Amino acid sequence: MEAFEKLGISSPILKSLREHGFEKPSEIQEKTIKLVIEGKDIIAGASTGSGKTLAFGSGILQNTKKDFGIQALVLTPTRELAEQIAVALDNFSKHDPLNIAAIYGGIAINPQIKQLEYADIVVGTPGRILDHLERNTIDLSKVKTLVLDEADRMLDMGFREDVEKIINNCPIKRQTLLFSATISQDIVLLSQRYMKEPVEISAKPHVDPKKLKQVYYDIDDNLKYSLLKYLLENENSKLAMVFCNTRKNVDFVANNLKFMGIETLPIHGGFSQEKRSKILEQFHSKTVHVLVCTDVAARGLDIKGVSHVYNYDIPNDSNEYVHRIGRTARAGKEGKVINIVCSRDYDNFRSVLDIDGVNIEHLESPYVQRVRIRWMPEKKTERFARRHGIGRSDGDRSFGNRGGGDRRGGGRSSYGDRGSRDNRSSYGSRGSGNSRGSYGQSDSRDSRFGNSSGRSRFGSRSDSRDRNSNDNRVGRNKARRERKSRY
Repeated sequence: MEAFEKLGISSPILKSLREHGFEKPSEIQEKTIKLVIEGKDIIAGASTGSGKTLAFGSGILQNTKKDFGIQALVLTPTRELAEQIAVALDNFSKHDPLNIAAIYGGIAINPQIKQLEYADIVVGTPGRILDHLERNTIDLSKVKTLVLDEADRMLDMGFREDVEKIINNCPIKRQTLLFSATISQDIVLLSQRYMKEPVEISAKPHVDPKKLKQVYYDIDDNLKYSLLKYLLENENSKLAMVFCNTRKNVDFVANNLKFMGIETLPIHGGFSQEKRSKILEQFHSKTVHVLVCTDVAARGLDIKGVSHVYNYDIPNDSNEYVHRIGRTARAGKEGKVINIVCSRDYDNFRSVLDIDGVNIEHLESPYVQRVRIRWMPEKKTERFARRHGIGRSDGDRSFGNRGGGDRRGGGRSSYGDRGSRDNRSSYGSRGSGNSRGSYGQSDSRDSRFGNSSGRSRFGSRSDSRDRNSNDNRVGRNKARRERKSRY
């Protein structure tokens, strides 16, 4: 603990650090803590897991007095990160308690209004903080320290205007701390406008490149999901994070893995805050070993013990690749990043290969038997029909699972399994006799694209007459009764 003492950290905080097992400061902590305590403005390049919460948190806690109003505001891009930082600050201030409020959307606002009346430090997302400003339920006039954590992500998510409105509601005379994994031109412009002679600091990536192995498989479109399932079953991973670019792909991957007996947790911005919190609690407890997520949902979260990172989708922004691989190979432990690349990923993957210092080995794909897709996302028309009680044929999908009968031409799947032939199914699973999904593999022995027998993969028939239609069956039975009554 001597190294922490030399940085000027107060005794109550040191006692908390000792109880939480801190032994020596990380690089970013060693470079910033003393400057934060002294009140300097800082631009710090630091990735997730580098220890930046303590880097800015120790100075904030030490310079904040209880019951003097909101003296520190920490802005974060996601709800989970806001909650995580608030909990960490609360732990660090255990022996000199302060009122720390986590303010974010997705939950009731009235309890937050009560919290803000007594808060000394606020950690929140830009949207909800701005909401409180508009309601006059938060007073930022006494803020001495403003922290922009994961600043690059906040700007990427479109929070620029919100962030600037919040900054303009803080006192001009203040300390501003900006932490960002990447220092883009937008970050530079923001710092020039709102910071005073900032000290620029950078820390090496927290990931040990000697412990990190990066590989990729170039797989046919129709085997993408099948390869993921195979690898999850054969890589012997401890904790695995599977990254997708969209919410729909997260649901697609997670639900199908569950159907196939692989315990999986999905998380994305479409879930309520309560559900997201429960999911993360489960994953942290290691009762479930696979987390399927989007970049937005996972950004900034400190999840320990991740042995494997799977890129089911290659990120659109090559910087996100750096954030993803930073989830593993931490604290001297080994980690592996596996990229599953098919034709739709080629452009994005070329950008990844151009990143300085990234060395990704190409591996020959193992023999993979195509697996049957059990879950597909529900279409808008089907959701409308379900909510309004409109009947559908048995050949159609049932609440997200595609059978036969229901065809859509021309659409391209982003999920991973091929339907039948000639017309493209918009979700890539099997339609009727002449529909084709673009990303998957057919079960047919005679055709790569589909089974000409007209049966869906779930066993229901799907010919043009729709012989299993409930409506048709009811009509035929009624006609029979009428004929009998005549005679």
